Amino acid sequence: MTFFLGLGIAGIVLLAFSLIFDGLLEGLLGGVTDGLFDGLLSLPVIAGFISMLGFGGAITLGATSAGPFVATLIGTASGVAAAWLTWKLSKALMRDQTHTTPRESDLVGSSGSVVTAIPAAGYGEVLLNLGGQPVKYAAKSATPVARGTEIWVEETLSTTSVAVRPVER
Repeated sequence: MTFFLGLGIAGIVLLAFSLIFDGLLEGLLGGVTDGLFDGLLSLPVIAGFISMLGFGGAITLGATSAGPFVATLIGTASGVAAAWLTWKLSKALMRDQTHTTPRESDLVGSSGSVVTAIPAAGYGEVLLNLGGQPVKYAAKSATPVARGTEIWVEETLSTTSVAVRPVER
């Protein structure tokens, strides 16, 4: 049973190393396996197999009167299942796509409100939503705009300033 527990612990340690040294095995093999096994020889998959082989065998030996051969078979089966699940989860996580990063040009046409009054020849401040987050921008307008007025963004002047006009209803 000590041997199986040692394998289980070694698998957990290997998993910790795979989190720290991501891609180490792939780098050591020099890209020989790229596309060949489609991620089956990654460190998390191998760590999942080794740890479940060890812990599955130890549980079998401790819970039943079966011998080491049966414990090895059951441990191997649970290790293969854990490796397959790890591989599938890794593939699913790698396919996960996030939304595109918002850009300043996305502000054109959006609405907001004036935080600091905008004088005719100068800058004021407006509050806009960029990517669902409220962001304060310096704002310039052709006409003076009072605080609290709803505005539309006409143009992005820089990364921190916009040209706006008041909304007419």
